[in-house]
Amino acid sequence: MKFLYTPSSHFNLANLFTFVNITVGLLATYFITQNNFFLAIILAWIGGAFDIFDGKIARKYNLSNEFGVQLDSFADFLSFVLVPVFLIFQAVYNNSFDGTLLIFSAVVSIFYVISGLRRLIHFNINTDAGSVDKYFTGVPTPLGAILLWLVYLANAYEFLPAFGVLGFMIAIGWSLNSTLKVRHP
Repeated sequence: MKFLYTPSSHFNLANLFTFVNITVGLLATYFITQNNFFLAIILAWIGGAFDIFDGKIARKYNLSNEFGVQLDSFADFLSFVLVPVFLIFQAVYNNSFDGTLLIFSAVVSIFYVISGLRRLIHFNINTDAGSVDKYFTGVPTPLGAILLWLVYLANAYEFLPAFGVLGFMIAIGWSLNSTLKVRHP
């Protein structure tokens, strides 16, 4: 079991937590395809918890390495970019729009996905394994996902129409790569 606390191991304890995040992200995607949005959201929140703990474990046991940084960004892309966008597309846009508006909502969704991916790549290029800055520049993808969950809930409870969801998705996608300063937890 020494591999759990070996920084160079691809299966160290921190990376195992990241693999769980990836697993629940994949499961959430499956449940979205089954229109089981409640379970998908629960799984996404579980992924978020594992995302918090993988970083804390990596720093506490000095397990940070380049593989873990890349793996964490892949997990973030799946759980905090693809899953919420796929949820909103399936639960909101697909049920509210057709024709040209559905195509436009697909373009907005792709904009968000590309914004999230660009943000994660930029973060990886400009960070050192194990280092933590006091502030993020731009909204981090987990916070972007939380904001999209809130937008989804506002629509589900009929406080926000589908056009409002489009507007918020554009704004949150923009904020991922903005110069906004967001305090690191």
